[in-house]
Amino acid sequence: QVQLVESGGGLVQPGESLRLSCAASGSIFRIVAMGWYRQAPGKQRELVATIASGSNTNYADSVKGRFTISWDSAKNTEYLQMNSLKPEDTAMYYCNADLQRTVEGPTFRYWGKGTLVTVSS
Repeated sequence: QVQLVESGGGLVQPGESLRLSCAASGSIFRIVAMGWYRQAPGKQRELVATIASGSNTNYADSVKGRFTISWDSAKNTEYLQMNSLKPEDTAMYYCNADLQRTVEGPTFRYWGKGTLVTVSS
């Protein structure tokens, strides 16, 4: 069974930084793409950032220039470096991975259970 575990969330003041980590473990043949999503109170889940093979990245307009997604393929771990945090960044952050468990198997999307980021003064 594949598992994704997030870490690094917490309470910070506006302008501070956090780095989130998401470690994938289990039977993994190939990770096609990884990403981060978030859900703020009273809002729908939204895309934060994604990264695919070839380091092709995509960011939500609200985080461009402040957040950076990266992927350590050797460790099957993705990161989200969050700088200049704002109160509106407060949300539960979820990582995901689109991966192939075997060479001949299909690709599925897996999700972590989330890590809470609270930005408040």
